[in-house]
Amino acid sequence: MKLVDAHIHLSDEEYSTCIDEVVQDAKGANVVAMVSNSMDLETSIKSLELTEKFPGTVYAALGIHPWVVKRLSEDELQQTIELMKKQSQNKSFVAIGEIGLDSKYMDIWEKQLKIFDLMLRAAEQLDLPAIIHSRGTTAQIIDMLPSYNLKKVLLHWFSQPISLLPTAVDRGYYISEGVPTVYSDGIRDVVKNVPITHLLTETDGPVQFFKPPFRGKRTTSAFIPIIVKAISEVQKLAPDDVAEHVGKNFQDLFEVDLGL
Repeated sequence: MKLVDAHIHLSDEEYSTCIDEVVQDAKGANVVAMVSNSMDLETSIKSLELTEKFPGTVYAALGIHPWVVKRLSEDELQQTIELMKKQSQNKSFVAIGEIGLDSKYMDIWEKQLKIFDLMLRAAEQLDLPAIIHSRGTTAQIIDMLPSYNLKKVLLHWFSQPISLLPTAVDRGYYISEGVPTVYSDGIRDVVKNVPITHLLTETDGPVQFFKPPFRGKRTTSAFIPIIVKAISEVQKLAPDDVAEHVGKNFQDLFEVDLGL
């Protein structure tokens, strides 16, 4: 059974002293591919370095997260976009991410919109998938996306409103869910309503989770087998079938060959 983590922040400082162990633990859990999502210029560069250190296992997504928009300088913005353009020439990364909007930061809403627009235009221009953060902003984002000629879209940690899932699925968007699938009725309801052909697994590490069996543990891709088991329960499919579908979705979204 080959497993995947479509959304983890391996370039985060929290993993800097233990990255070899984190990747080894993932492999020990049959996780064959991880997408290292970035937050800013520094983590984008680190994500690229990780793809060189762990070729064929770690894949990079480059982007600017809405959480860093407030401190983002014009110079860093332009350097990040230039990095994307340069690295796309040798196909050293697989997506633009993590990008999006966050309703918690309404004081910088206009700047969030500006950066998100630039990131989506980069995805459009470079013909790459967009990995999207949409806390409290899913409706606005779903409304915006048709304005762009996007290759593919991953709505990471989709939570609500469930009423928008049919629209997302009809457009061919993918949905990724992680640890909360084990214990959250809301997320399990999302998983129940997403066709397995549009679903991906993630951990969003190093985000910590405080429900058993995750309390007190460092979040890594080694959690993926538990997530697959939870999805299999909700969708009433065998874990092997879930893993196979999710792996194929990963290959389709990021255009990588996992040998499935």
